[in-house]
Amino acid sequence: MDRSLLDLPFFGPEHRQLSDALLDWASALPAIDHHDTDNACRRLVRDLGRAGFLRYCVPAEFGGALPELDSRSLCIARETLAYHDGLADFAFAMQGLGTGAITLAGSPGMKRRVLPKVAAGEWIAAFALTEPLAGSDVGAMSCEARRDGDDYVINGEKTWISNGGIADVYCLFARTGEAPGTRGISAFVVTPDMPGFEVAERLEVIAPHPLARLRFTDMRVPAANRLGAPGEGFKVAMRTLDIFRASVGAAAQGFARRALDEALAHVRSRPMFGHTLADFQITQAKLGEMATDIESAALLTARAAWRRDVQKLPTTREAAMAKMTATENAQRVIDAAVQMHGGQGVRTGVVVESLYREIRALRIYEGATEVQKLIVARELLKEHEQAQARSAV
Repeated sequence: MDRSLLDLPFFGPEHRQLSDALLDWASALPAIDHHDTDNACRRLVRDLGRAGFLRYCVPAEFGGALPELDSRSLCIARETLAYHDGLADFAFAMQGLGTGAITLAGSPGMKRRVLPKVAAGEWIAAFALTEPLAGSDVGAMSCEARRDGDDYVINGEKTWISNGGIADVYCLFARTGEAPGTRGISAFVVTPDMPGFEVAERLEVIAPHPLARLRFTDMRVPAANRLGAPGEGFKVAMRTLDIFRASVGAAAQGFARRALDEALAHVRSRPMFGHTLADFQITQAKLGEMATDIESAALLTARAAWRRDVQKLPTTREAAMAKMTATENAQRVIDAAVQMHGGQGVRTGVVVESLYREIRALRIYEGATEVQKLIVARELLKEHEQAQARSAV
């Protein structure tokens, strides 16, 4: 992470210490086998837990490093890890996202049961929200949880579930029917040993990560495993995503910074027409655009995280702006780095080629760019309406 950014008032000395420790750890990472993502993720989660970094994914009361989740720390971790390896970032991020709903709405007993194991890297976590016909439109969810005595009986499917197939604990969202749309969804903690839980399909994507489609057939889940009150699952999911959405922007910055560094090294060493590629003004202009894209996104991301952590204010709009800007800018930066590398840039195994595959999904997951634009617009319209109402009084 850019040290000059950490020196801004958004961050404190504890964040600089975390950044230094993570940099030392990530720089010494052994080679990661991206052809065996299941075992690679298991190892990364175990090692991140042993090193103490997963403690930033849960509150101190349950084995965490800080009294409560700190968005700035999550951003620092994701940017640093993403710079070094996308799978390392993925392994870290899913421990927090996968249990964020438990941190926010779980009973004390559920938190004691799950969170310390996640912080130690002993359990792998997953967040099961998306369905084949319900991605951006969460209200279209059809996975159903029907109350039956002291249990819920769950039927339906989830897809594109990160850590699907290797997770030890899942935060699952299902329709309980208290009201139409998003107001009739509840959240549950489920484990893969529950009868009726099935990994229906493992999904392969351009940047390998453990992903799966899950199927639930008459799966009985104790009512005690529900997170929060019936019908509050959507609120829990959105609160969870609000915490982690800015960190997606930070991961994108990690990818983009690595791409810029790779581009700088390449253009300074690549001979062309009696000069180096770096000597040409067209190259210099592009480098200037790349650096500016990264820094502008970094400031939006830092603002969103600081507003949540320090001001304790809602960050729906700010996190959406940060996520949208950082991922879109990173896509441009990485594309430019690939272009500067010429044919070498699309060769399998070259760093910028892997970054090109890594960045693409970030513009989709946790709310696609188009959804972030709608969120920003809705928040602006709401604020404008409220301002007019106040002025009319």
